Amino acid sequence: MDAALGIMARWALVADLMLLFGVPMFVIYSDDSVGARVFAPLPIVVLFAASGGFLLSALGLAIAAATMSGVPLAQLDAATLAMLVNQTAVGTTFLVRMSVLVVAAALALSRRDGRKQLAAIALCGAVALGSLAWSGHGVMDDGRTGIVHLGADIAHLLAAGVWVGALASLLWLVATGQNDAPESHRALSGFASVGTASVAVVLITGLVNSWLLVGPSNLLSLGKSLYGQLLLIKLSLFAGMLALAALNRFHFTPALDLAVTAPASRHALQRLRLSLTLETLAGIAILGLVAWIGSLEPPVSMP
Repeated sequence: MDAALGIMARWALVADLMLLFGVPMFVIYSDDSVGARVFAPLPIVVLFAASGGFLLSALGLAIAAATMSGVPLAQLDAATLAMLVNQTAVGTTFLVRMSVLVVAAALALSRRDGRKQLAAIALCGAVALGSLAWSGHGVMDDGRTGIVHLGADIAHLLAAGVWVGALASLLWLVATGQNDAPESHRALSGFASVGTASVAVVLITGLVNSWLLVGPSNLLSLGKSLYGQLLLIKLSLFAGMLALAALNRFHFTPALDLAVTAPASRHALQRLRLSLTLETLAGIAILGLVAWIGSLEPPVSMP
């Protein structure tokens, strides 16, 4: 029961922190009119994400402490929790994450609308999201390999956060834009280069992590372990996200630009909404698989 709760808490926490980082980033690199639309609800998003991240981080740490001590969560004692917080790298990153989440919430409440505020919130989100690498497989190696693994994990999380934050922002825009095809076209066009870069980083760091966690000798036997089966499902969903992203960029975005009549514009927006919804659902499922995979022993560690 505690193991399942831990996976669900990790799933929710990763998604939450990706929004905290990715949505402010979307506002920063978007043009002024698109950014202004997303900025309007941003303080609420940041407050919700910071609060959720705070609670989910506390729950996750408590579950980790209970697992480490071999007792149910309900029987966890304060001494074990204090030891984990004060004497481990996981505890240190937990304290750092909680601190930046408080700062992010304070910035959202300050109600300033400058670029410096957005950059500060995005930085807080980046630190909070990147800190998750210390509670995953990225810390299993030592020396130079450990540095590469941890760095790849952090870069993977941040690049995925940019992608997830953009998906949430784009879905918000097309769902509330009152059939505003030009605005949706500008938003999609503005994300094109950033999206390509984030996908490239996700791919490269994913390959690095797979090499270190699976190992070339285990590739042909991936389907024999639960870890491998979940990884294959994750890769299939990721391929689907790539296909939908390509469809958005090379078909739906030009279609919005070419739509000169109201019916054509509405039809193009409806197809775009469906595509973005499917891409977002695939992303949510991938985050759940990542949380599950993170609780399993990787093939490279198996005898």
